[in-house]
Amino acid sequence: MTNDNTTHFGFKQVPKQEKVALVRGVFDSVASQYDVMNDLMSLGIHRIWKRVAVQLANVREGDSVLDLAGGTGDLTKLYEKRVGKSGQVVLADINAAMLRTGRDRLIDHGLSGNIRYAQVNAECLPFADNSFDCVTIGFGLRNVTDKDAALRSMYRVLKPGGRVIVLEFSHPIDPITEKVYDFYSFKLLPKIGAVVAKDEDSYRYLAESIRMHPKQDELKQMMENAGLERCEYFNMTQGIVAVHRGYKF
Repeated sequence: MTNDNTTHFGFKQVPKQEKVALVRGVFDSVASQYDVMNDLMSLGIHRIWKRVAVQLANVREGDSVLDLAGGTGDLTKLYEKRVGKSGQVVLADINAAMLRTGRDRLIDHGLSGNIRYAQVNAECLPFADNSFDCVTIGFGLRNVTDKDAALRSMYRVLKPGGRVIVLEFSHPIDPITEKVYDFYSFKLLPKIGAVVAKDEDSYRYLAESIRMHPKQDELKQMMENAGLERCEYFNMTQGIVAVHRGYKF
């Protein structure tokens, strides 16, 4: 149970003002092995999840896209192809280490002309109203302290006719998948993190943060409360991951 002054960090209750620093510590620790761990954790399926999210975003040539919690740039790389030279993608992350990793990775792939970088807090985006055709956040909303504030901020910077895409770990839709997923998340995932990333605690937090994230219908309601319309979600891998989509009219 939280109160006005505390929030959850995994299964722990912490003062709200401390969560940003705690989350930063997690991603500072895992940044260098983030891509390797993503492949190991999902058996490579995260690449399919991301492609589905980008497909649902329906981004076109010339569009402007804000990729929040963009991390190592997987979604930015996919969006860059779609917006073309006349469009722009802003790779944004609150964590400097992740942002540097993403920037270096994209530059190594020869991508630079239509990509910008910004270290931002999703709860208070430093962009003008009606700036982007699409705002996306991939596997990052669960780490935000005030998710409602973040959704309102995304809505504000979205152009009329634009859409918000939330790609996030979610909640399995059947009990068998849920039991298998719990065993994997709490028994195996931290051990994989200990071996590969030399950090068991951070990957235990990641598993806990997924369980504390709102369920599919609850997140849909939160998006509607933020002003978004025609909100819907698409379950993938039996609900382990979901893509939520909402529009600004």
